[in-house]
Amino acid sequence: MKPGLTAKLLRGARWAAVAAVGIAYSVAAHLAAADPSPDWLDAAVAIAPLLLLALVLAWRSPHRPLMLLLCAATIAVLYAASAWLVQHFNWVFLLQHAGMQVLLGLAFGRTLRAGQVPMVSRFAALIHGPLSPALARYTRQVTWAWTLYFACMGALSLLLFWLAPVAIWSAFANLLNLPLVIVMFAAEYVARLCLLDPSDRAGPLQAFRAYRQASGTGPLPPSS
Repeated sequence: MKPGLTAKLLRGARWAAVAAVGIAYSVAAHLAAADPSPDWLDAAVAIAPLLLLALVLAWRSPHRPLMLLLCAATIAVLYAASAWLVQHFNWVFLLQHAGMQVLLGLAFGRTLRAGQVPMVSRFAALIHGPLSPALARYTRQVTWAWTLYFACMGALSLLLFWLAPVAIWSAFANLLNLPLVIVMFAAEYVARLCLLDPSDRAGPLQAFRAYRQASGTGPLPPSS
């Protein structure tokens, strides 16, 4: 088998595994949140992503022993408060979902200020270089669309958590979250095909690579 083909197969298998883990966790989170008789396993599902993130950050910290010790102390405190946590773990789910929507909305929205490069314009510049006036306008509008999307998702999450049965909120937050993002990407791609010249278009894979590249770069200069 050719080395290039092997590398592509490995990348494909890696992304398939990531997708499978994400879907499995979404289903597990929904079942935990909607459980009418919650127990410590449901609470563990809720706090697992936060603990995993804390452990990863602690391991990468220049003060690794101290940070790992703090993580261990946090786990001990959570274990001691397990009875309280079982009764309130859905608030952890709410914090993860609504909090992430709000943070993403702020991340996109703050780039719409005067003198800033809109977030989507930054991604597009990594693919196209200097943006044409039409592409600069379009990417600014798309940045607005994502900002409003995340704001609406965060507000709807809070409203459903407050007003609807927890099973309905959980279906929205845990089961529909990824499909709604995919629908948003698909709608934006259709708009791109309809509104932009072929030279200004980028495929989904190019856009994804640009996002990964932008996540590790500093801010770009304002587009003309």
